[in-house]
Amino acid sequence: MKEHLPSAPVARFKKIEDPHWHWLENRDAPEVAEFLEAVNLECDQWFEPLESLTQTLFDSHLARRELAVTGLATPFDHFVYWSETASDADYPVFWRHPIGNDVDHLDIERRGHECLIDLQELSTHNSFLELGDLALSEDEQWMAWTLDTQGNEYFDLYLRHLPDGETIRLERGIGPDLCWAEDNATLLFTRYDTTQRPATVWRRHRNHDDAVCIFEEDDVEFWVGLDKTRSREWLVIHSASKDTSEAHLVPAATPESAPECFHPRESGVEYGIDHRPGMFYVLHNRNAVHFCLDLAEEHAFGQWQPMIEHRDGTTLEDVDAFSWGLVLTERDHDSAQVHLRLMQIDEHHDVTRDEWLPIAEMPCSLGLADTPHFETRHLRLHEESFTTPPRWVEFDIDSGERRLLRQQPVYGDVQPGHLACRRLWATSFDGERVPVSVVARADLIDRGPLPTLLYGYGAYGQTLDPWFSISRLELLARGGAFAVAHVRGGGDRGEPWYLGGKLEHKENSFQDFLAARNVLVEHGLAEERHIAAYGASAGGLLVAASVNLDPHAFCAAVLDVPFVDVLRTMENPDLPLTTAEYTEWGNPEEPEAHRRIKGYSPLNNLVPAPWPAVYLQGSWHDSRVPYWEPAKLYARLIELDSARGPVMLRTDMSAGHGGASGRFHAWRDVARQDAFILWALGLSQVEPTAKTAAPDA
Repeated sequence: MKEHLPSAPVARFKKIEDPHWHWLENRDAPEVAEFLEAVNLECDQWFEPLESLTQTLFDSHLARRELAVTGLATPFDHFVYWSETASDADYPVFWRHPIGNDVDHLDIERRGHECLIDLQELSTHNSFLELGDLALSEDEQWMAWTLDTQGNEYFDLYLRHLPDGETIRLERGIGPDLCWAEDNATLLFTRYDTTQRPATVWRRHRNHDDAVCIFEEDDVEFWVGLDKTRSREWLVIHSASKDTSEAHLVPAATPESAPECFHPRESGVEYGIDHRPGMFYVLHNRNAVHFCLDLAEEHAFGQWQPMIEHRDGTTLEDVDAFSWGLVLTERDHDSAQVHLRLMQIDEHHDVTRDEWLPIAEMPCSLGLADTPHFETRHLRLHEESFTTPPRWVEFDIDSGERRLLRQQPVYGDVQPGHLACRRLWATSFDGERVPVSVVARADLIDRGPLPTLLYGYGAYGQTLDPWFSISRLELLARGGAFAVAHVRGGGDRGEPWYLGGKLEHKENSFQDFLAARNVLVEHGLAEERHIAAYGASAGGLLVAASVNLDPHAFCAAVLDVPFVDVLRTMENPDLPLTTAEYTEWGNPEEPEAHRRIKGYSPLNNLVPAPWPAVYLQGSWHDSRVPYWEPAKLYARLIELDSARGPVMLRTDMSAGHGGASGRFHAWRDVARQDAFILWALGLSQVEPTAKTAAPDA
């Protein structure tokens, strides 16, 4: 049963001449904010019966996690750096102390400790705060950082001489990326064009007032970014679209040198580089859809020699160079599992050792953590899974010894050892096998079916490698299950998996998501009448399009900053991201792409169908998925009046695409979202009212 309040905002703000609610796109019109505030009030009223549950979930989240957090200390050349977040703080404080002094985080006097930046103190002056980048000069005497205080992803650039120099604001409204040259004086940063595309790279001397543009990308489908090789010899300017890339190099010791193109772009060819003295390592997909690795001598960029050939069952994802060799990140297509491969290379550039690092469990996430030293023989690794909290391990490449540096603690009645994970394989409409991960309490996972939350993304080649979640534990403690659909469009089974879910193949993602839902039922893991779906951003597109295809598949859906007005957004090249997205979704000026996008764009395919209960979330300052996309979907669904449960929208009027920036604010938002999910799955233990009656399955 659903209930509309007598003063429902949709009825009061409806414009007969604008049935698609496009007027919501006019941010400056007073009635837009008035409408969103009215809808927020309506949402708050619906949640009133769940307030106690929301508070319980919030309190439980705090009780289960470590609140006073000391980050892993990382040594550079002269100092050791770490962060500390107080138990009652939203933001961390960054510290350092000279190498050679023992770190004693309990030392009240903090002898030798220097505070770099106190984000918690800065947050008292800003309702939103996001640190974009923080960079140290080579001598570690100067620190620069970028800060967004609006949530719109425009950053200001600051500079300070350490330890206690005056903070100077150098630039306003730039991109987040920063990079120091090796002269201790020169900074590189990026600027946006009118569509908020990082389009130019600028060089600025810390003692000069004016910045100089050193690189400009004219192609509107390309974004620029900055990097420095671990060898510290080269500054790298990356320019890339979704399927083509190009790199330009500047000697780090002489940053006034003009950027030199490493290899001219070739349409459809992506490449990335890393460096060891005398040699560049080129990871690319020219005639190699799964990527391969070539060598290029330092002064002969254009002459590539093969090192690791293309392989059918493995995607080569990344390469990290050290003085002694390489760490390669590879993904096995059959198991959808990432691996790290260690290769030692001698002075003649011959491989003397080639082995894969061991994996503690499968499936899991495994990656190279912050390891800044080029000469180090102790790698820092990050590991986690659906049942193992994040941990950081030091791996000695000479002895093979593993040393645990830190593991996130978990408190409360549900411990990692109480959980179990399963990997299923769904068969999609075209016979493709789709991996589906499930985690639940070990004492329940084989005794299903269980109320289940199904999570999906599936775009841009991003992977959903296993991750541990404190907030997820309340769902599992109450007897629910959490599942992940690793659909095409993501990178979970390598590059072909991504290509199989983009452009003309995009609808594979939606069919894969529904197949994942069905296999959970077929295997007796999920309770058919109690499966909820969650998707954020492009994951919101995935879930909304899947619901349009099969409205009865889910009892509820959470759509967080969902990309649901795909066609109209892609038709507007003045919006942020749009032109850069043509190679992901297609250019609707092309008739075939227009037809294809229109065929699945959720707002273009709404009919009076029995949608499930829906909780939509948007952000006023979101520059990636504008607030009006979830707002339009909300208004249209209310007008159709065919949903089986309530349709609600909450817009955060002070946040951007990532939601609230303070951790306590973010956790409270998650608690409200989880209260809705538990209610929809029948796990809330809340006495039903007219507004909170369980949704029809």
